[in-house]
Amino acid sequence: MLECKSLVDINFKDKVAIVRVDFNVPLKNNLKISDTTRIDNGVKSIKYVLKNKGKCVIMSHLGRPKGKGYEKKFSLENIISYLEKIFKIKIPLIRNYYSYDFSIEKYLEKNDIILLENLRFYPEEKSNNKNFAKTLASFADVYINDAFGTCHRSHASTNSIINHIKESCVGLLVDKELKNINQLFYNNNPPFTAILGGSKVSDKIGVIEKLIKVVDNILIGGAMANTFIRYLGGNIGNSIYEKDKLGIAGKLLNQAKEKKVNILLPIDFVCSNSINKIDKTIISNSFSVPAKLSGYDIGDETIKSFTSIIAKSKTIIWNGPLGVFEVNEFSEGTFKVADAISKSTINGAYSLVGGGDSVAAINKNNNYKNISFISTGGGALLEYIAKGSLPSLKLLKL
Repeated sequence: MLECKSLVDINFKDKVAIVRVDFNVPLKNNLKISDTTRIDNGVKSIKYVLKNKGKCVIMSHLGRPKGKGYEKKFSLENIISYLEKIFKIKIPLIRNYYSYDFSIEKYLEKNDIILLENLRFYPEEKSNNKNFAKTLASFADVYINDAFGTCHRSHASTNSIINHIKESCVGLLVDKELKNINQLFYNNNPPFTAILGGSKVSDKIGVIEKLIKVVDNILIGGAMANTFIRYLGGNIGNSIYEKDKLGIAGKLLNQAKEKKVNILLPIDFVCSNSINKIDKTIISNSFSVPAKLSGYDIGDETIKSFTSIIAKSKTIIWNGPLGVFEVNEFSEGTFKVADAISKSTINGAYSLVGGGDSVAAINKNNNYKNISFISTGGGALLEYIAKGSLPSLKLLKL
């Protein structure tokens, strides 16, 4: 179990904290924020520092810029008005902060909060450049990592910076993430059920191996189920699968059998010739999909099977959609599973949901209100589960 120093252990009076947040929010075509959740969660640590007589330099990335300087659609100028609304003050946005003649002092004299422009406008951020990290560290007395979703990345703002600043800690959001994930694995009540979706087995090998050691049931949907079905001799039609991972699928099934863990694969699929030009959909047995069709969602029998197990579960983790839920014809499986997790939680189960698509499915039907904990990490969550740590958090261990 990983335990890190928390910001509540630090005295912030008359100190400047540089806070790595994850304000990578989705933007509409007009560059207005479409979902403020990440900002709403991330400002809590900033408020804590301010309340305890400190000042904050905020840093984040937004989107996937080329790393060659300013790009309007990825600029934090698109989110600063929302931040100013939260804190009810004007907040300066600092652009050219990585230059030899830049001084942050003049900004700190007049402001309690400063926002640095998108870190990834500088190529040095993703390359974990030592000098870039030193520059960021020079802006403050204390470093706070409150961007769980980026903790599996060894970037300058999440990794190297820790080596160049006096005090470091995790923020309230990261601390909450760690406590909830640790509860899942070290203080859970059976039956413990994991629901895994998405397209690739290869993305979740380590996760499945770890889960096999602690869960009672693993429900597998999405395209990754095809690799298991193909290994077992099923005909999956034109559905995608990972041919080079068939052996791994077999190995995981054998590991689960040895540990007496139930791995449940789809019984049936909602099939079509395409997700774009849909002539019609049919329900097919998952082991005998017609040659020219592909399975794009779990079918009614699978939904009944999966939701029945979820209803009996006392601990639940979900990562990855059960089908191409963005397309209406293939969304029912994912949404029915989301509903089932919500109902089970209302009835006393502990539930954790992580990954952008799973969270989006939970949010769409307002089920988020009933989930015990919604993780802000996708890749970070999976890596933490698989390895028990993350590169950036190892440096912040107690």
